[in-house]
Amino acid sequence: MRNIAALFSLLMPGFGQIYNKQFIKGIAFFVIEYFVNWTGNINKAIQLDLNGFHHQALESVIYDGMLFYPGFYVYAVWDAWYYAKMGANKVLTTIPFLVGGFLGEFGAIFARKLPIPTLTVGLLMIIPSIVGMVIFRKQ
Repeated sequence: MRNIAALFSLLMPGFGQIYNKQFIKGIAFFVIEYFVNWTGNINKAIQLDLNGFHHQALESVIYDGMLFYPGFYVYAVWDAWYYAKMGANKVLTTIPFLVGGFLGEFGAIFARKLPIPTLTVGLLMIIPSIVGMVIFRKQ
């Protein structure tokens, strides 16, 4: 059930924590995600970017709010995955998620040089996280 918690958190930070019955943490993560998404104008940028308006997407995003998002997003996924089943090595399991967070941050910083910025940054965060879940699935 650990992967289900992580997938819920991939869909929306906080949902994986709610799935793990950590209601206060889940609601807090959901509120933080909503606030950061709103202040960074992230959903509008995603919508514009996926419809081919890459330049307008980059202009619409507010970088002060957006640069917090990749690290928070990956942390929320790791938190849901880790606490769904106790016993995993906390230090080792964080490495792929940290890589995803750093890649997401660097992708956000260099978004103007990427062909499809929001999709690329999303994949830079999600792929290392999924690789980490697969590598550490038996813990």
